[in-house]
Amino acid sequence: MSGARSAPAGAQSGDTRRTAPGRPGAARRRVAPLSLASVRDHRSAFAATFVTVVLGVAIMAMTSLTFASAGPRLPDRLAAVTVAVQAPVIEKVDGDFSPARPWPPGTVADLTARLAAIPGVARAVPDRSFYAQPVIKGRPVPEQRGYPWQVVGLAPYRLVEGVPPRGDGQVALDRSLGVPPGVRLTVLTARGPAAYLVTGTVDGPGVYLSDATAGRLAGGVRFIGLVTEPGADVRSVEAAARRTTARAGRVLAGDSLTALEALADARTRWIGTQVLSAMTALAVFVTGFVVATTSAFGVSRRRREFALLRTIGATPRQVRRLVYGEALVVGGAAAALGALLGAVAAPLLGAALVGAGFEPPGLRVAVGPAPLAATFGGGVLVTLAGAWSAARRAARVSPLAALREADVDDRPIPRIRWITGVLLCAGGLAAAVTSVAAAADGLITNVLVSAMAMILGIAALAPAVVPATVRLVTRPLHRSRGATGVLVRESALAAVRRTASTAAPVLVMVGCAVLITGMVRTTAAAFAAVRATEAVTGPVVVPAGGPGLTDAAVTAAGGAAFLPTAVYRPDGRAVMAAGVTPRMLESARSKLIPLAGSPDSLGEREAIVARKMGADPEWRPGTMLSFAFEDGVTVRVKVVAVVDDAPVEVILPYDLVRAHDPPALAEEAHLRGAPAAGTLAALGARVVDAGTHAAEADAEEDRLVWTFTVLLVIVSAGYAAIAVAGTLGMAAAGRVRDITVLRLAGATTGQAVRALAVETALVVAVGAALGVMVAVPALAGMRAGLAGAFGVPVPLVVPWPLILGIVGGCLLLAVAAAVTVPHRALRRPA
Repeated sequence: MSGARSAPAGAQSGDTRRTAPGRPGAARRRVAPLSLASVRDHRSAFAATFVTVVLGVAIMAMTSLTFASAGPRLPDRLAAVTVAVQAPVIEKVDGDFSPARPWPPGTVADLTARLAAIPGVARAVPDRSFYAQPVIKGRPVPEQRGYPWQVVGLAPYRLVEGVPPRGDGQVALDRSLGVPPGVRLTVLTARGPAAYLVTGTVDGPGVYLSDATAGRLAGGVRFIGLVTEPGADVRSVEAAARRTTARAGRVLAGDSLTALEALADARTRWIGTQVLSAMTALAVFVTGFVVATTSAFGVSRRRREFALLRTIGATPRQVRRLVYGEALVVGGAAAALGALLGAVAAPLLGAALVGAGFEPPGLRVAVGPAPLAATFGGGVLVTLAGAWSAARRAARVSPLAALREADVDDRPIPRIRWITGVLLCAGGLAAAVTSVAAAADGLITNVLVSAMAMILGIAALAPAVVPATVRLVTRPLHRSRGATGVLVRESALAAVRRTASTAAPVLVMVGCAVLITGMVRTTAAAFAAVRATEAVTGPVVVPAGGPGLTDAAVTAAGGAAFLPTAVYRPDGRAVMAAGVTPRMLESARSKLIPLAGSPDSLGEREAIVARKMGADPEWRPGTMLSFAFEDGVTVRVKVVAVVDDAPVEVILPYDLVRAHDPPALAEEAHLRGAPAAGTLAALGARVVDAGTHAAEADAEEDRLVWTFTVLLVIVSAGYAAIAVAGTLGMAAAGRVRDITVLRLAGATTGQAVRALAVETALVVAVGAALGVMVAVPALAGMRAGLAGAFGVPVPLVVPWPLILGIVGGCLLLAVAAAVTVPHRALRRPA
């Protein structure tokens, strides 16, 4: 066997004389240097661990470098700002990207005047923006933002041609649009299309109107940017701004100016952080798991070697040190190479995340020593942690095992492993059962805990679970009279630990793939089921290339629409709200189930509140509420009805929202009548049927989630392929003798190859079956939880074609590794 042929350096007869059993001190001196020699003598045994750690550390290095470079940054259009004063921001939970409450108009005027009077300040400019989309050659160009002309002073942009816009009906455009001064064109704003004269072009993005015109189209002000004079002391200006604003705002300077990052970019970065965190967690988990399984199999293949060490006086502690030393050598070299590869590939990952929409444009990944050092140390620690169980197993090898010749795994599972495996499986099943009644926000955590616990539990019990699974899968082979089937079945049962070590990576890969893809698809199906219950009948008007519908488009569609906005309570917390037209309220009346009051109509300053969307339980019909709107103006409204559910917390009259949120845009409108051909297209809108509208509602978010899912599945599949190939490579040395016996017994080369291929396919099938077994209970619990939370039937959806394709690829790689490694035995004449 391989153990007999591969005694490590230093365990030869000469060393035996100097390390007799009676001299443990000498054994300690001789065993310690064996780690490097053992790695050299068992290169194939450590290849899988080396490649796995390289891949894991490379992923960790890429993600850590990208994460370190993906912090908030000041937008390019504010590059000239040296000090800024921001409206007070309340503390928000992670993932909350609601805007801060804007200042009232009077506060804006007063602060701007006082800040502009500070010595050293060249300009104090309130930042305002709004929706503006030029129509060129009959088509709205991709989304643009509109600004007052004075905002140009906050950016490094300059007027390159013509003159600034000074009055109504004048506009300056980005010169990249190719529209010269003197041309008249249509610009879409929230109110609808209007004709403008191009007076100048700017060397930066944006649509710039006169300050007076933009003031009527823009919302409230949340920060005031200060541009200092050349040579001014920025610290003095910052201190003066703090004294001037007192408690009216927060003064930003230097690195703190990144707080002015656009909320859309902040949300994108947050999504990217979830992607990077998941990739890192998956890399750490699977790396440790694969290292543990390959190390355990390597120890089982070298039992006789460790037994020989014990016979010459090595203590269990010295054997453990030997295994840890080997792991340290392999892990250190692999972590160094992985960190280097990660540093090279990190910019590519950053570009890919930007392209996929997981990071905002402008991300530049910088290579720094701190993340690389952390990932190097993490890779070494993960390798040592993965070798922990193998080291303990190696230390328990008895010297009598040196007399063992048969390669039959009849060793019992240690008691602690039984207890750990049973507890993990029980905990996983309990988490799956708990998911049925879990709240929506804790459902995903329950599912992940359930699946991970089941995976680890089944892996711990693999020597006991695998034989039963093999017997179940090979029942057709057992009933057949073919020699190959019997040989494959008995070989897999005789070498249980080899079978379990090879099946474990497939278990992880299939379990993670089924879990991740099933979670995404089942959740998407749940939301689709909810949308189906809320779907409207008839055609719907939706934006065509823009962020929303203008008032003109809503009117052309028949006037039935919600106008989303945000209003702010006295404590500064944002409340989701929407303005509703009378026709829309009439259409939605059947879905507004009243709990108190009547939602049949809304007066000028009246509101309907929805209990399920989080409306304050103290709000009742007749309650007077004070809300600050997007323009900063506070308005008192009267609650006329409390309903069970609605798209937002507070429903307000459409005209009230429009008056206090000039740039707000409707997301959709219900078509009534037949507008003239081309009317909606000219207004940046299009008509779709109800089915298309439901399918497109979350298309972009679904695309991001599915891209993220496929990325994680590819990572886990790559790990599984490496681990399976490496384990089979380690097993190949021990199979040479088996294959030789087969050849001597009369088997042909084709029969030997077929036996190896079928046995490998059997092992992959066992791993895949166990992977499905650990993932499906967690998914079933999630499906039941979603159905209970949403109150609609939810199907369990798993993309089996994708899963089967991944398993098929893993199978091909495994078979190729199994039949090509022992080529010498296959070529040897019988």
